[in-house]
Amino acid sequence: MSLHIRKGTVADIPDLLRLIRELAVFERAEHEVSNTPEMMLRDGFGANPVFGSWVAEYDGQVAGIAIWYYRYSTWKGKRLYLEDIIVTEDLRGKGIGKALFKRVMETVIQEGCTGMMWQVLDWNEPAIEFYKGFGARFDAEWINCHLEAAQIKEMTGLTS
Repeated sequence: MSLHIRKGTVADIPDLLRLIRELAVFERAEHEVSNTPEMMLRDGFGANPVFGSWVAEYDGQVAGIAIWYYRYSTWKGKRLYLEDIIVTEDLRGKGIGKALFKRVMETVIQEGCTGMMWQVLDWNEPAIEFYKGFGARFDAEWINCHLEAAQIKEMTGLTS
């Protein structure tokens, strides 16, 4: 077994999207994926990147990714938000997710963040157990809220 965690690069975009789609299938929401290689290039590797990524290579193959970004808490200051850790299904259980999660935790400290946060679906028991193994706290009080760009355009009359 050879496991290596490294920073994501432009060349990883096809694998990032492959794993994002694999996660969407697992979460029964494949129809929700609208991300494109062009968007990932601009948003992760352009002049003003809005996300960072770690890539796990297992025996020379991209087997997992972690995608994260910074957020700002009025109470806590700079925080890291872990958008997703994704390990390809046939390689789960080999420590890849744990290695990615630990690398994200290192990023929190190296980048001067006050902590990190993320979400997990309430029915994803393997992920919940995984995070419990790290001593994660689960909030029951907060409700996720979303507005899509199309809704905002409709409500505001903005077109771009």
